[in-house]
Amino acid sequence: MRVFAAAAIFALLAGPAYAQDQHVPKYGEADKDKTPQQIQAEKDAQKAYERSLGNIPDKGTSDPWGNVRSDNAPKTAAKPAPVKRTKTGSTAN
Repeated sequence: MRVFAAAAIFALLAGPAYAQDQHVPKYGEADKDKTPQQIQAEKDAQKAYERSLGNIPDKGTSDPWGNVRSDNAPKTAAKPAPVKRTKTGSTAN
């Protein structure tokens, strides 16, 4: 009985996976021929896409850090001379 139940579960799980594989074209397969209506629909969609791109105004270049960055190069400040440290206290342990 367990064998039949395991086989039934396996068949139920494998069925949808097998069905998904049926519609995926394999590498090297020739594409199906398109109908004239499908070809015309693709051309119309491409033209509509190109027209929609023409409706987008040109904003030029944008520099989001432009107001933070200055035009002049930053001037480096002169480094102060290192302070000589003197040892204080005893060195005896």
